Amino acid sequence: MASIFSKIISGEIPSHKIAENDKFLAFLDVFPLVHGHVLVVPKKETDYIFDMEDTELSEMILFAKHVAKALRKAVPCKRIGMSVIGLEVPHAHIHLVPMNTANDVNFTQEKLKPTQEQLSEMAKKIRSEF
Repeated sequence: MASIFSKIISGEIPSHKIAENDKFLAFLDVFPLVHGHVLVVPKKETDYIFDMEDTELSEMILFAKHVAKALRKAVPCKRIGMSVIGLEVPHAHIHLVPMNTANDVNFTQEKLKPTQEQLSEMAKKIRSEF
């Protein structure tokens, strides 16, 4: 069965895309830890990030780096945190989280519930920084 991320990649489920190439997609998390929280996923469905081929994993990190640089310009913060949890969706993914404190990447905290309009504006703002 296709993961929710595979359905986003195929366009079955709408998303707020940030960046895309033939192998990877970056889009906003609809239940972010902080505003600007981005998910980076491989288009090839792989459950566990460390099951990815070395070259594919390296390319995904470099793609995430490109996204993180635009994200940092768009969202005032001290750093962009990068996290791989891998429990919530059976599809490899990287979280890019604008952070000012370590608690900004605390996945046990209550998630935000931005409106579609807020997500759309944030995605536009980040895309403008590429």
